[in-house]
Amino acid sequence: MSLVLLLRQRGRMTAAALAGELEVSTRTVLRDIEALSTAGVPVGSDRGRHGGFWLLPGFRTELTGLNHDEALALLTAGSGRGEKVFGLSAALASAMRKVVDALPEGHRSGLDAAASRFLVEPETDLLSRPAASEEVTRAVMGSVRQAVLTGHRLRFDYAAPDRPPTQHTVDPIGLVTVRGRTYLLATKTGQDRTYRLSRMLTAEQLPDPAERPTQVDLDRIWAQRSARFLSENHLAVVVRVAPARREDLLNNARSVRLEAAEPDGRVRLEVAFEDLRHAVWAVWQLGTAAEVLAPEELRAALRDRAQTLAARYGSD
Repeated sequence: MSLVLLLRQRGRMTAAALAGELEVSTRTVLRDIEALSTAGVPVGSDRGRHGGFWLLPGFRTELTGLNHDEALALLTAGSGRGEKVFGLSAALASAMRKVVDALPEGHRSGLDAAASRFLVEPETDLLSRPAASEEVTRAVMGSVRQAVLTGHRLRFDYAAPDRPPTQHTVDPIGLVTVRGRTYLLATKTGQDRTYRLSRMLTAEQLPDPAERPTQVDLDRIWAQRSARFLSENHLAVVVRVAPARREDLLNNARSVRLEAAEPDGRVRLEVAFEDLRHAVWAVWQLGTAAEVLAPEELRAALRDRAQTLAARYGSD
């Protein structure tokens, strides 16, 4: 179906171009073209170096209940980095082709041009800073996604920072993506666990059924785990920061608890860092644009570092 829709929307295409779009081999494309012809789908072809395939008139479906704005919303949501969420880029691209092809002619006209006017989550912001994202291998993403959807247990090798890899067998509950990072919510021997997919080295879906409820409220579960995460094993820091450097601080913090505007235009934040060393590193990057108000141990660590540098670079 995806192959047919590509030919409807693009016209003549080579086997190599079709293979690239569909993420399959050229041999698979040729085999599927032959299967379509056998099934009665009118596919024309030219062999040779400059040959290609095209679809003759006579194959069409219509989705009359979808209006222009609804289709535009789908195309916009599926654009940019959104395609990469949960490793479903190929499936999303195929779905978008089907949506466009199924629209009545009056709605299809100009839809691509309209969608090109919207950009969702570009790779960099106005300051040319790359957007936060993590690489997850296709094999890991595929295994985790299937285990979540089919309700089977999952086994994976996990490499937490500064620790040797360990193996885990869990009951998966759901997947959550936040600011370019994807997390697996699961239970292990009945205890709540949260894992970042980018730290999974391998993943394997097991035949055993997972022990989990049939209905799930991911919003509620994520809110509960976020609150627990903020309260455990982290250093809470209160800091005043210039608005222009607010995002720099938030990009390095583990989480944000409170935020308020100050009378002088600065922003007062309560953020959490991994530990004292992490906090010193993150705040030091901001120079005089930030002032730590608490805790005192962080103020002392920053003061000691500043005095050491002042002594080193002070003139005789």
